Amino acid sequence: MGSKSLFSFSGQRPENIGVKDGKLALCPDSPNCVNSQMPESDAEHKIAPLTYSAAPAEAFAQLKSVISGMERSQIISETADYIYAEFTSALMGYVDDVEFYLDPSQPNEIQVRSASRLGQSDLGVNRKRIEEIRSKLVS
Repeated sequence: MGSKSLFSFSGQRPENIGVKDGKLALCPDSPNCVNSQMPESDAEHKIAPLTYSAAPAEAFAQLKSVISGMERSQIISETADYIYAEFTSALMGYVDDVEFYLDPSQPNEIQVRSASRLGQSDLGVNRKRIEEIRSKLVS
């Protein structure tokens, strides 16, 4: 967890956080969200799930460690198969809501959703963050 932002445009925590019927919330129409459970036809929002080869609990512990080691990150809630974290931008204090779901119906996959709380475009920040997390899990 890193330093505080200069400003704070955090907005309200969304009410659609969490897993419902084995699914994370779909992305809105705005381009500031990625989700591994979006249809393949939605290239703007679709991102590959995280994959792992270790035991599920070990993979999730490694994921938690990666998230905790990232700047301006805070794990808000977690269970044995779900992590909800907030990432805050350095300058303006915009908050992104990021969720990880260890999906028992998809072995060796962690479903992911990363969405900006405010605004329209995120300039690709949510996708870049998930890819950064993916690269740290592999290494």
